[in-house]
Amino acid sequence: MIKHRGFPGRLPSSDYQFTIRRANPKGATPIIRRERYADRRAPDRRADTAFVRALWMCFGDEPFERGNLDAGRLSWLFGREVLPVSDPFDPTDYEAVLVLDVAAARRAFPAAFDEDEWEA
Repeated sequence: MIKHRGFPGRLPSSDYQFTIRRANPKGATPIIRRERYADRRAPDRRADTAFVRALWMCFGDEPFERGNLDAGRLSWLFGREVLPVSDPFDPTDYEAVLVLDVAAARRAFPAAFDEDEWEA
């Protein structure tokens, strides 16, 4: 399992994790498409936005290996903003290749691409 160095491990000041520490010996947690409803809590929406921002900053529009990225967090974006590159796609493979659909991500999470929003 590849570890994405420089990728944030979690949303600061929260329990929302973005990466995992080690591979599960029984196999990777499957990535599934989870429905996002309009009434999701604000912290959940912030976590999604920050995760999309981290994907954009680390990988841009280039394909990337799933590696140590959290399956739960990827599942909230899978099939919409994060797409599989290969067909057939194995949702339980740490080496599965994904890509950020930048156009869809910009529509769903415009704040993730707003430079003014993320300046320190």
